[in-house]
Amino acid sequence: MADITTADGVVRGHDGRRVARWRSLPYAAAPLGDLRFRAPQPVVPWAGVREATRFAAAAMQHRSGARIGPRQYQPTSEDSLTLNVVAPVERSSTPRPVLVFIHGGGYMMGTSALGLYSGARLAVRGDAVVVSLNYRLGGFGYVDFGEFSTPERPFDANLGLRDQVAALEWVQRNIAAFGGDPGNVTIFGESAGAHSVLSLLATPAAEGLFHRGIAQSPPADWAMSSDDARVFARRCVEALGATTENAAEALITASANDIRRAVDRSSAEVLREYPGLFPIAPIVDGVYLPKAPIEAITDGTAHRVPLIIGTNREEGALFARFADELPTNPDRLHRLLSRAGDDAEFRVIAAYPGYPAPKVVVRAGGDYVFWRPSVTAMEGHSRHAPTYAYRYDFAPRAFHLAGVGATHASDLIPVFGAVDTPFGRAITAAGGRRGLRAVTRQFQDNWLSFARNGVPLPSWPAYTEDRRTTLIIDDPTRLENDPDQTKRIAWQDIRVPTLT
Repeated sequence: MADITTADGVVRGHDGRRVARWRSLPYAAAPLGDLRFRAPQPVVPWAGVREATRFAAAAMQHRSGARIGPRQYQPTSEDSLTLNVVAPVERSSTPRPVLVFIHGGGYMMGTSALGLYSGARLAVRGDAVVVSLNYRLGGFGYVDFGEFSTPERPFDANLGLRDQVAALEWVQRNIAAFGGDPGNVTIFGESAGAHSVLSLLATPAAEGLFHRGIAQSPPADWAMSSDDARVFARRCVEALGATTENAAEALITASANDIRRAVDRSSAEVLREYPGLFPIAPIVDGVYLPKAPIEAITDGTAHRVPLIIGTNREEGALFARFADELPTNPDRLHRLLSRAGDDAEFRVIAAYPGYPAPKVVVRAGGDYVFWRPSVTAMEGHSRHAPTYAYRYDFAPRAFHLAGVGATHASDLIPVFGAVDTPFGRAITAAGGRRGLRAVTRQFQDNWLSFARNGVPLPSWPAYTEDRRTTLIIDDPTRLENDPDQTKRIAWQDIRVPTLT
């Protein structure tokens, strides 16, 4: 099975005992030279057999974001528009469902080469084909330099989102050769990858390229208005040491790392000045992305496909411990809420007994970024298409001892079935392995049922605004109607700040 003929040429993967893998298959031309800051272009077909047994480069980012193991980092490059395919070795008499995973990392970091994302366990357990992809990040994927275009050298917007669409188009053209069903494609992602799922729901060019979506911990109302995007792009150009007059030349000739550093600095400044505003995000340009994803989902102009959406109980704990990006301390949360209306801060604080105890503030900050807008997305999408809501509450004892609990990204461990890997055994050495196995079954059985049939297990009813039934994935798993109702009401009408 390892040699496959795609629309662009023959690729040679690796047959393992249970799955075959193809790594770093190009789905678009390398965006180098004249293609920097341009929409993805078709792959140039090749002759002969292309080896696809090793990972190539991750998208441009800080080295730390492409860490794939202890003291092991994947090289980064602008030439990174590739995807990976995993499929069971055993032949199937019928086409298999396809799951396409979009990694997270705040649109600034991440790679599909992370071992956790391999998808092999999902492919075997679900008799499915699993695809994972890279897409342009940071300044190369989510900053709109269009203001600095020249007639000879235009710059396009929403490049990371366009890359994801190009990858899904590749799936439609090629996945049947790998045993997958192009008529049964589920996109799923976590964090920025989950937001990508919602953005694709709102992208006209993605219509028909997928048939259902799963959004795990999406910061659902991230989006940059065209005005805010213009202001931020100017900041990035200034940080690059350029002016409006010579910006085009600077963006064309600067090294990739110089551009990355300029955008990273500019993003960090915005996050300090405007807590809760994340400037690296899809841009509402009125053309490729006509509306903010949360708006399109709410008003019914998004693609009306079935959706699973949920968050983790302690989203903010990971960031409070290891990063400084979210409004997870009293000062940042105060500055955020003080801009949100006269009584916003009073309402939110009243809904979080014990405030300003650190753990309470961290939960509030995580709820603001992830849970608050996800509820809006659940409400909005449920009016137009089947929607299933969950919250992940389980954490092994080691996570509780570390003070992070069921924090951001911890759901990826059961989703990808990592309980019996060395990492899974390490995090459950102090207890919780039986529970992690139980929540792994919950995630995978529901995710795979949804991917195959368009609905999760019968024990999980759809979300409606009158009941707000939510699956609480824990040991044991249970159903709750309108969990944390007081907090939900307190967050109503509080929105992301703007630069303009």
